[in-house]
Amino acid sequence: MAYDVVVLGSGPGGYVAAIRASQLGFKTAVIEKESLGGICLNWGCIPTKALLKSAQVNEYIKHARDFGIEASGTPQFEAVIKRSRGVADKMSKGVQFLMKKNKIDVIMGFGKLIAKGKLEVTDKEGKKQVVEAKHIIIATGGRSRQLPNLPIDGKKIIGYREALALPQLPKSMIVVGSGAIGVEFAYFYNSMGSKVTIVEFLPRIVPVEDEDISKELEKQYKKTGIDILTGSEVTAVDTTGNGIKAKVKTATGELTLEADILLSAVGVSANIEGIGLEELGIKTEKGKILVDKYSQTNVPGIYAIGDCSPGQALAHVASKEGIVCVEAIGYNEKKYNHLPEAIDYNNIPGCTFCVPEIASVGYTEKQAKDAGYEIKIGKFPLSASGKASAAGHPEGFIKVIFDAKYGEWLGTHMIGYNVTELIAETVTARKLETTYHEVLNAIHPHPTISESIKDAIEVAYGEAIHI
Repeated sequence: MAYDVVVLGSGPGGYVAAIRASQLGFKTAVIEKESLGGICLNWGCIPTKALLKSAQVNEYIKHARDFGIEASGTPQFEAVIKRSRGVADKMSKGVQFLMKKNKIDVIMGFGKLIAKGKLEVTDKEGKKQVVEAKHIIIATGGRSRQLPNLPIDGKKIIGYREALALPQLPKSMIVVGSGAIGVEFAYFYNSMGSKVTIVEFLPRIVPVEDEDISKELEKQYKKTGIDILTGSEVTAVDTTGNGIKAKVKTATGELTLEADILLSAVGVSANIEGIGLEELGIKTEKGKILVDKYSQTNVPGIYAIGDCSPGQALAHVASKEGIVCVEAIGYNEKKYNHLPEAIDYNNIPGCTFCVPEIASVGYTEKQAKDAGYEIKIGKFPLSASGKASAAGHPEGFIKVIFDAKYGEWLGTHMIGYNVTELIAETVTARKLETTYHEVLNAIHPHPTISESIKDAIEVAYGEAIHI
């Protein structure tokens, strides 16, 4: 079986790369060991958003009187999980349709590089076949990272995958790690009725975000009854009883937490084992495949995109890396008329879909100062937004950071209602090298949360109207 392009993995990096390759006229195939759409569609981005939507609906019912409505209801945990799985299955079937539409062959099985331009694919029955391709794109994604003292057993110590499909609602849960995965599940299970405690090793939750975002989220989470231990570490666990006992070392001493389940959300490890990298001499570093700006590895004809390569482990990054990679191949094969523009990894939006939502892009305040910029900062509280108040979500703020000398938009950091839908304005403006002047002169619609971005910029430049 010979192809122009073969993609190993069908997640948001892999299936997008395959579609773009087919569009450019390459004979294309994808190799997938489990389900089309990868972790994102089946066990990550999509089903978690379905769970979070159920949690938000539950919160609305709890607070219906605040909106002048009498309503009551009890979440049916099994039905919530079933809905989430249904959404994921529908999206995976959508990828199947896209493969057929774009005439891409789907080869089910575990793929391994055996030589330059050759992969061996083993299906579930153990049957093997060899697939040949001039260009091979590795898009094998990632999995829950495991700590030695927190071995995931799938029952009492779980990863994100098990957290998406628990058979029943736990009365209590310890969440270790407060990145996007940790805080999203903490919100969901707390809303459903579980007693949740977050344990974070670093001094603040959501540690990659701007410090003001971390403070606000901690404040809002504590209001909902979530316990938070920062600067803390789980040193040992005991699973011999009905639940789990976790010894936690804090700045003030050691304590023992008890819960039904512990969710390990300490990051993602790349899936690069057993796929033939060592045999072909493909270079790796810190658990990632090393690539150039067009995702080419040190071995010609072999590429890596998404979570298994060094960029941010985000679905939208994987998708863009897949497109850039394939268009670079297309240019070299005279199927595309120019080299694609390399990705600017400092203009990648990050979104966390807890409540309140978090969205950010560019420099944090600390990063901007460390980079030597003299900065102007504007911070607009959503309590001053008419739309946020009308929606019943006045918590949070919009924070913008500008270079004082030239007016360059260095970064935006948001926490609040629906802010994940707003961050694209900053991404686009930064891509266009827009200054504060153009944004202030672009009329924003009222009443919307989006106008709060303009309001924050007005604060930065001493022109605030609404606070």
